[in-house]
Amino acid sequence: MKTISCDGKDITPSKIICIGRNYVEHIQELDNAMPDEPVIFLKPNSAISHEIVTHETDAIHYEAEISFLVHDKQLTAVGFGLDLTKREVQSNLKGKGLPWERAKAFDNSAVLSDFKPFDGDIHALRLELFINGELIQYGGTPLMLYKPSEILEEVSKFMTIADNDIIMTGTPKGVGVVNKGDVFVGKIFENDDLLVDVEWQVQ
Repeated sequence: MKTISCDGKDITPSKIICIGRNYVEHIQELDNAMPDEPVIFLKPNSAISHEIVTHETDAIHYEAEISFLVHDKQLTAVGFGLDLTKREVQSNLKGKGLPWERAKAFDNSAVLSDFKPFDGDIHALRLELFINGELIQYGGTPLMLYKPSEILEEVSKFMTIADNDIIMTGTPKGVGVVNKGDVFVGKIFENDDLLVDVEWQVQ
């Protein structure tokens, strides 16, 4: 089983709970319908990665996300995540009304920073993603359709969220293709305080 690090300790999530279509401008950029409830899908433990890897045949798109670690049914730590997506595969599946697992749940599709314990103001969190030194994605909880506490409550209605599971809260506008050699820098802030800072070079 794959692990992530929180406060210097190795943690083994059983699953990653992902939220789609949670920022209006991202919904518009992909020409998707506005949801009337959270769009929820899962990534398995085998999706966890600490590096960004391209695919031999399928183009991979990045989606930067504020991510949380769950313990005792609470959001207890925050990290920076990339929901890697095979966009063309996803579009074909959506067009046929089929599930997204082939496009979303493949190995190494959840690239995660170390997590930092957090008990501050979740509504003051925001992310920044830089690629090759350019700010590409920017957003935070004020722009989310469904706030982290609402997501936790909604998922808990029908699914057990185990200790150490991860919730990825959706991506703002600005998604695009991952290119080998690109340098990704992800940051999470609470207001102006930097909480998480991570860098990857695409393999």
